[in-house]
Amino acid sequence: MGILVVGSVGLDDIEAPAGLRSGILGGACSYFSTMASLYTKVSMVGVVGTDFPQEHIGFFQGRGIDTRGLQIVDGKTFFWSGYYGPNLDDAITRDTQLNVFADFHPVIPNSQREAEFVFLANIDPELQIEVLEQVNAPRLTALDSMNFWIDSKKDVLTQALSMVDVVMLNETEVKMYASNNNLFDSARHILALGPKALIIKRGEHGAMLITRGEDRGHSVFMVPAYPSESVVDPTGAGDTFAAGFMGYVAKTGELSSQTLRQAVVHGAIAGSFAVEDFSIGRLRCLTWKEIMARYSEFRCLTYFDTLPESECQVFRQSIL
Repeated sequence: MGILVVGSVGLDDIEAPAGLRSGILGGACSYFSTMASLYTKVSMVGVVGTDFPQEHIGFFQGRGIDTRGLQIVDGKTFFWSGYYGPNLDDAITRDTQLNVFADFHPVIPNSQREAEFVFLANIDPELQIEVLEQVNAPRLTALDSMNFWIDSKKDVLTQALSMVDVVMLNETEVKMYASNNNLFDSARHILALGPKALIIKRGEHGAMLITRGEDRGHSVFMVPAYPSESVVDPTGAGDTFAAGFMGYVAKTGELSSQTLRQAVVHGAIAGSFAVEDFSIGRLRCLTWKEIMARYSEFRCLTYFDTLPESECQVFRQSIL
């Protein structure tokens, strides 16, 4: 029950309070594939230039990641340079060089077209549609996007949204897409296009899963961010979140609402590991045992009992 992921593979220069790293492995595919490979078989589709270090490809293959869909073409690899301030909020982009990624068109190898689970990372929605037209009846499809595509290609993005099962956007993007400052109205607007679920990424405030349940108790699930004590580099946290989510669903093979909720928790846990080092440094050595230990800790952090009936009566009286 493997996952097909399509997106960017690149090289980054990142500066943060913890230091400066140059030429490190980056790109949505890199983060997603590394994390998801701890859950299930992963096939990546992307493009790199002839300058891309062979050691990175060797690492992917060593993790059991199928790289037959990774195109290597003449030219330079996608490059991004960014800076994080003391509060580690959104990165300030210093430089973006699309290079070979500018002419990228995903070609899904025949052996990967039967993938049961497909994740479309944040790329041009036209390319996301190209992928969806090449795969054969996957059980679950999901896509990520961003404000740039909402602003510049909303009609095409709308078509892509209507073709997938799960949409992942941050809170600002959800409201921006629907032109509505009410988050729940905006979510309903996106779900009306066809997706079965919307995951709203809320950064340090966690994540929210909204489905088509009959009432708020069934349709809304919220999970806080894991309280990481050491945040080094937030780059790729969203892609790693997606990997934890998709990885867990693929591992269980189930698509129930309970599974989706557990998958969101796995996404939050995955993201919490990613921020602990630059690039995929923390993910390289991460183990399944560590994931499950943090899952158990997460349950303790978020568990609460129901109020005794006597206290409920007092509460009811106090609000009358």
